Amino acid sequence: MIYSKTMLACLLLALVASSFAFKMLPSTGRPSMARKAGLYMSDDKVNIVLVGCGVPSRGMGWYHGIQLLEGRCPSATLSHVVEPWFMGAGADSEPGKVFKAFQEETEAKYPTKFHAKLEDVQVSGKSMALIAGRTADNPRLLKEICDMGIGNIYLEKPGAPTVAELEEMAKYAKSKGVGVFMGYNKNVTPYVTQAREAEAANAGATTKFIHNNAYKPEELPECFERNAEGMLKNMAIHECALLVTYYGVTVENIASIDFDADFTSCQTLNGFTDFDKVGFSIDTKDGKSVSVYANRCGGSNSQAIVSVDGKEIFKSITPDAELEKVCEAKQAEHPDWMPYFFLQDEDYVTLKERTSKHIIDGASGSPEGIATIEIAIDALKVAEYLTAEGMKQFAPK
Repeated sequence: MIYSKTMLACLLLALVASSFAFKMLPSTGRPSMARKAGLYMSDDKVNIVLVGCGVPSRGMGWYHGIQLLEGRCPSATLSHVVEPWFMGAGADSEPGKVFKAFQEETEAKYPTKFHAKLEDVQVSGKSMALIAGRTADNPRLLKEICDMGIGNIYLEKPGAPTVAELEEMAKYAKSKGVGVFMGYNKNVTPYVTQAREAEAANAGATTKFIHNNAYKPEELPECFERNAEGMLKNMAIHECALLVTYYGVTVENIASIDFDADFTSCQTLNGFTDFDKVGFSIDTKDGKSVSVYANRCGGSNSQAIVSVDGKEIFKSITPDAELEKVCEAKQAEHPDWMPYFFLQDEDYVTLKERTSKHIIDGASGSPEGIATIEIAIDALKVAEYLTAEGMKQFAPK
């Protein structure tokens, strides 16, 4: 991973208060396991190899690791962590020092092994690599993992920078007999399920999906740079996956797109042009209609609003009142952690546990609600198409 000076500076500011965030890691019972240099395997669980941990309190990979260390996924154990940047060229940076402290704390409490290079990992038994690093690195990492003999891969969205790369990755994984599951948490989240049920029960109903993140305006330059693939291929790719999975949306099946000009905003920051918010409605050739609104600075929630003839008949939101209390308490306890960790916490557990249990059971196909890499390909195609169409109208001149 390569971080610019700007990104490191922003990370330093965010991490000043987080140096000891990982102190909360609990000690848990350990399953029967074998351990030697480079090798850690559980006899009765899926051995997870986390590739791309990132910075404690900020990185999605790190949070996946925390959930595994806490034993919240009964069918999986965190066997290895691979972090090339913070165990390599970035080790002496301030975020690198924070990572080092997290590594030492973890190794003191758990048998998890840390590595600077993927090639140093040895895994036997049932295993799964969880790739949560930079999207641009995913095509190379997937091939390396397939060649290592790891039988399954959990790939964070969007999977690859381009459709062509993701298609090649799917082809390569299939040739090696490796199953690839995608980390699209909204495919399994309750508020989406509830809205889909309401829509199905009311003739002529349509749904608007709203996705808000809690970035501050002054944080957008770092956000644009860190998520250089763009909002629709990053933040809103979850909604694109919902459109593909449940509404049959594909590039070929789109009849019309209507962008909300009053809502949509596009900026160039740090040399990166992207939407800070975007809203659009899609009609398909099959007669289905669906809308998506995404806002980087809209707060920390997601909603699904079901309407008939323009009148709202159902609304689901996450967090709801109960979950909001939980999120507020956790945010107060860990103010430097990314808010969406708490909001989507149970979804992340569900994704990892369902995929791990699927592997343990030796089941065929994919687990219920888990997106396949084929769905990811169509979602990425839709995201690229929407980005191109939106930029025609809203890119700064």
